[in-house]
Amino acid sequence: MKVLIAVNAYIKHRSQLSQAQRISDELENLGAAVDIKKNFNLAKIEGNAIAAEKYGCCVFLDKDRVAARLLEKSGMRLYNRASAIEVCDDKMLTNTALAGAGFNVPDCIYAPLCYNSDSLINAQFLEVVGETLGYPLVAKINYGSLGAGVSLIKDAEELAAYEAQNLTLPHFYQRFIDCGCGQDIRVIVVGGKVVCAMKRRNENDFRSNIELGGTGEKYGVDGGLEKLCVEVAETLGLDYCGVDILLGRDGRYYVCEVNSNAFFSAAERVCGVNVAKAYAMHITKSAN
Repeated sequence: MKVLIAVNAYIKHRSQLSQAQRISDELENLGAAVDIKKNFNLAKIEGNAIAAEKYGCCVFLDKDRVAARLLEKSGMRLYNRASAIEVCDDKMLTNTALAGAGFNVPDCIYAPLCYNSDSLINAQFLEVVGETLGYPLVAKINYGSLGAGVSLIKDAEELAAYEAQNLTLPHFYQRFIDCGCGQDIRVIVVGGKVVCAMKRRNENDFRSNIELGGTGEKYGVDGGLEKLCVEVAETLGLDYCGVDILLGRDGRYYVCEVNSNAFFSAAERVCGVNVAKAYAMHITKSAN
């Protein structure tokens, strides 16, 4: 079995390179031949067809939607599939896909697309946002990871400033779920099964990300949370993902975000689980 692991062409984050190597090592332990390549010219349109080197499958650790579609159209099975990567890469699309499907998603209001940076802010729209979601509320850029573009908005003045700064970027506003100081539950799902979970906590930021100074501890998943996260992964068509869950003070689980390329090094360390091996086993079993 010949496997391509594709990483971003301009990758700088060491944890993503480490993740690629961990998956590669576990795939090789299972007998696969693996190449790790940066996403430069992995596929192209040539002679009215898609030209790409032949691999049995590709572990796509990038968010480049064009490359994912090209590789998939060349006949390669992607982990995750291009459509799943696209939905998870856009946080508002993720919320849209989960809305009405039986999941608790925090109330959201999307900001209409604006193409002109000199456009005037719509004060009536912002008034509706504040009245509907209440303060504080969460503002998010549709695209981004590691907590980038996510802000806690405390009042109408901060809301207006955020809207002005991000007017031409796809973004949305979300009800703040009070679950204590900067904490959530990261659940890793592989091949339709929960592999492990950790509670992330950040005492200095409302964002719990480990990369932003948060810490993690092993979390015992009950049957309800397990069922929820597996169904989220199935609904979005994901082979592998990290589902970020907020446990509200009302005792309910809320799906905050779903990451199709969630880093797993912290989860492996905290939970003592070989996530890379679980992923490799799923790939070799489902690709054959």
